[in-house]
Amino acid sequence: MRVRVDGVSVVVDDTTILGGVDLVAEASTITGIIGPNGSGKSTLLRCVYRALRPTTGAVHIGPDDVWRSSARKAGLRTAVVAQDHDLDNDYSVREIVAMGRTPHKGMLDRDTAVDRTIVDDALERVRMGWAAHRVFATLSGGERQRALVARALAQEAPVLLLDEPTNHLDIGAQLELLDLVRELGLTTIAALHDLDHATAYCRRLVLLHGGKAVAEGTPAEVLDVDRVAEVFGVRSAVVPHPLTGRPHVVTASIG
Repeated sequence: MRVRVDGVSVVVDDTTILGGVDLVAEASTITGIIGPNGSGKSTLLRCVYRALRPTTGAVHIGPDDVWRSSARKAGLRTAVVAQDHDLDNDYSVREIVAMGRTPHKGMLDRDTAVDRTIVDDALERVRMGWAAHRVFATLSGGERQRALVARALAQEAPVLLLDEPTNHLDIGAQLELLDLVRELGLTTIAALHDLDHATAYCRRLVLLHGGKAVAEGTPAEVLDVDRVAEVFGVRSAVVPHPLTGRPHVVTASIG
């Protein structure tokens, strides 16, 4: 399902956090949002998943304006793995994943056999079936992220939103998680810090700086060396990766 952001602005206490940002994420592709800290990446995602109403502009998922749809309908369209979560760590992994079924149920509905099958399948897809009865708090950082992706899968939403999904993960867990997300084949929008990850996994990028989109396009189009120097304050080069041959972003300080 296609996602389109048209001229989204967010103004808080007379301060512009986002200023007229456009974004298009095509179905079944990964679109990356990149930019320095404070550039508006998380704010933009929150506008897409209906946690923060834009001051101006619109967000469409498929044909629907998310801010003219119900919260329940938005929950059926978008699944989110945020940087921070307010989950009770005493829940089991299976209970965490089962929370993804909430948009499909009435307030007093109980889990059905179909719900249980969907939860089991989601755990298997992220290779976490073995941890179903583990307490969430006992998992490693990478395992927790996998469990949260499983919760998103149990939601059966066509759009997946990820806010710094590799934050606090070691390099092996980072690559494992991003490989998994690519395998899912969902329409995915991910806020990313690592420019090399953005190049390797995203079909298109939106570069934010000071709350504005200063570039949009393929990684090769967006990560121009002069633009990277201006926005991030580093030297950069895109070279063939010595192990995979894919484009590889290397950086160094300007000094």
